Amino acid sequence: MRFTIVIEPGNEKHAFGVVVPDLPGCFSAGDTLDEAIDNAKEAIELWLEETIDSGGAIPEPRTIAEHQSNPEYSGWIWAIVTIDLSELSDKVERVNITLPARVLRRIDAAAKAAGESRSGFIARRTLQENVHLG
Repeated sequence: MRFTIVIEPGNEKHAFGVVVPDLPGCFSAGDTLDEAIDNAKEAIELWLEETIDSGGAIPEPRTIAEHQSNPEYSGWIWAIVTIDLSELSDKVERVNITLPARVLRRIDAAAKAAGESRSGFIARRTLQENVHLG
């Protein structure tokens, strides 16, 4: 998915500020233009993960042309960041892991107490730990 980013020009004293107009509250910065773009990609990925994890919907991105009429961004630099949404997929995959028996017993007991399957318990606890894999 392609997201428009708007970059406030920086200089030797000020970082390049980045706004993602299609994702409310998603912003970033970088000391160089390249760093600003790289950091914007990470900010978008984190914003999308948080939205998915909280059950929110991902807005359909608008085109640069649709955003350029906004006078708030006059004189800013426009760019596109592409995000591979397959990395954020909730498609279920079977995995094989090896754990010590005592750890597995603790997981199973906690899952049972929570009324969950082992897999559901592990997935929920991992998300609660706010693990960012990537």
